[in-house]
Amino acid sequence: MVQQSKDKTRALRHERRVLESVTDVTDIDAVLQQADEADKLYSADNPVPDLLVNMDSLVEVPPEERRRQQQQEALHIGSLRVPRRPAWNDRMSVEELDTNEKRAFLEWRRGLAKLEENEKLILTPFEKNLDIWRQLWRVLERSDLLVMVVDARDPLFYRCPDVEAYAQEIDEHKRTLLLVNKADLLPFTVRQKWANYFNSHGILFLFWSAKAATAVLEGKKLNSRWEEDEISRESTHADADTKIYGRDELLARLQMEAETIAACRRVPNDKETQEGNSSGSSTTHPISKHVIVGFIGYPNVGKSSTINALVGGKKTGVTSTPGKTKHFQTLIISDDLMLCDCPGLVFPSFSSSRYEMVASGVLPIDRMTQRREAVQVVANRVPRDVLEKV
Repeated sequence: MVQQSKDKTRALRHERRVLESVTDVTDIDAVLQQADEADKLYSADNPVPDLLVNMDSLVEVPPEERRRQQQQEALHIGSLRVPRRPAWNDRMSVEELDTNEKRAFLEWRRGLAKLEENEKLILTPFEKNLDIWRQLWRVLERSDLLVMVVDARDPLFYRCPDVEAYAQEIDEHKRTLLLVNKADLLPFTVRQKWANYFNSHGILFLFWSAKAATAVLEGKKLNSRWEEDEISRESTHADADTKIYGRDELLARLQMEAETIAACRRVPNDKETQEGNSSGSSTTHPISKHVIVGFIGYPNVGKSSTINALVGGKKTGVTSTPGKTKHFQTLIISDDLMLCDCPGLVFPSFSSSRYEMVASGVLPIDRMTQRREAVQVVANRVPRDVLEKV
């Protein structure tokens, strides 16, 4: 009732006109004016029902159109990259470094703008703040092992292969581990299928639940659709690929992977030895006291919760609003292991719509102007017969 009253008042205010004297009108003018006013009052009193979800909408793109779109995506996939930091050295001034980074970032933005001009390509919203990308650059340069945190419910949506490629451009020894968070929401059979997929594509991965690890630290019982006894029963059949790692297991695995990378870096290969002899300087990285594990990922995938669970306390802010972490920070776990947390980043990608990113929790919901499209995305992922049984 309150909303209808507001709509009625808004309709009446909208009709306010400049005050003018009317002394002579024809009968037809009077009838038309009365009909117009009656129609507006009726619309205010009887608003049109707001159809949230159209279950009969054609949500599938025609095969031929989708095929052409995929061809265009494959043709331009090389242009869909994260911005690279331009070459730099310690002799550069702050002003020179800043100018070079801004110029490189501008060229990157121009390249993506050209992609957006192609009507056959759908480019999602992405991070446009240079300072946020600078945080990523520093985390990539510092880290021995890069951990990309993704949501288990749609891991490929949150994975950015070009970041993995960029890490190896910086240092061929760097590796990227896909940390599949919220794995407690997946049944054992689904984890098996994802494990088979990741293994077949040569992706290093681990299943993990920041919520479950935090509950163990706090001595709380999980209130999940997958009960603890079911998880424990499945764990007897799970192998190293499908098991959900605990806090101590994950820390040990991260340290082992990072130490392996650091050890490989300390042993120069034949190419590095030849370059070192010709230049008179060593190309090996300086030996650090700690191995460094960098954490990156989209906003709202549970990266900050993961960091807090691994550290054993609240070291990074956690909210329901995406993008809480603003600057990268280093956290010492032990004498041998350091974590480096990067702010959440929205990477550029094809195909996905803005509404899919809202439904996936990447874009803040409070900035959403159209709600029906986002609700439609959620409805499209649930079969109609399943939805009707709820």
